Amino acid sequence: MSLLCRNAEPIGRLKKAHVLFLERISDRVTIGLLPKIDEIDGSHVNPWLISTIKNQLQNLKPPLLNYEGYYENKKPYKGKVALSNLLKSARNKTIEIGGYKYQIKGRAGQGGFAQVFKAFEDGNPEDVVALKIQKPAFPWEFYIYRQLDTRIPKTERKNFGLAHRLHLYSDYSILVSDFLAHGTLQDAINSYHVTGAFMEEELCIYYTIEMLCILETLHDAAIIHGDFKPDNLLIRHARDDLMDDKDGFCKHTGSWRDQGLCLVDWGRGIDMHLYPANTLFMGDCRTSGFRCIEMQEKRPWTYQVDAYGLCVIVHLMLHDSYMELEKRPSRGGDYIYQPKKPFKR
Repeated sequence: MSLLCRNAEPIGRLKKAHVLFLERISDRVTIGLLPKIDEIDGSHVNPWLISTIKNQLQNLKPPLLNYEGYYENKKPYKGKVALSNLLKSARNKTIEIGGYKYQIKGRAGQGGFAQVFKAFEDGNPEDVVALKIQKPAFPWEFYIYRQLDTRIPKTERKNFGLAHRLHLYSDYSILVSDFLAHGTLQDAINSYHVTGAFMEEELCIYYTIEMLCILETLHDAAIIHGDFKPDNLLIRHARDDLMDDKDGFCKHTGSWRDQGLCLVDWGRGIDMHLYPANTLFMGDCRTSGFRCIEMQEKRPWTYQVDAYGLCVIVHLMLHDSYMELEKRPSRGGDYIYQPKKPFKR
């Protein structure tokens, strides 16, 4: 098993704590269910339209310019090393942005509009950061990070990524955030796939509990992630040995404080505080395998987009395949949705 998995799966200790997992997941499933979509009245909005996001940013009070770590330059980026060149050969190049120097050590991720690089700040190997370089410039993700800073309890803050600063130019944005070196939950799932194995049940339970806690905390803060999938969940690995400590496990204290998952990539984040009460959304994430039922049936949604993503991830961990649902009639003329693949016993 790879180093990634050894860091990600404290199997022996998790097996001893199996009872704790079952107790905690039992607590989570007793939390009230989301109201049915047809029981809510309100307007329908696409939260991911650029026009919607621009309008929200322009009307912020206080304005984004007042946020700690926000640096804006209305001109194009004109550093000695062109940011476009980093796509071809980035390793060990040093870029200077807003008085900070970053030595690029390699690419850590890639998306449709952004590249993420591992970098040493001011050449210091002890100060490792992630640089998300995006074109066109996109300050929205930084705004969501600052909302997380104020709304998420300090005991849970490590589960949601930390942004140090944003350098905004007319053509690029550079988001500087924490770098985690243990890979993603998708990497852990893939490491089982290549060997034809399945993730241990105890580890599936552990990660499921972590994701339930993350979404419970996030939604209590009136924020929707909007892109909840395993490659946006970084693995947090405790440096010290994990203890068989029920209280520490449940409260993320002691040796369990640095163990778990960290949700990142907030470009599709939705701040419910910016909308009137009972607002519903009609946007489609268009991410294969992660479109919630409401998106598939062209019905309005809110927090369902994250809950569905969690279910897909659990299915991936258990079955090593994406979840496929079938719609079946139930009593009273209603319908239920069930996975086509039965659970392993």
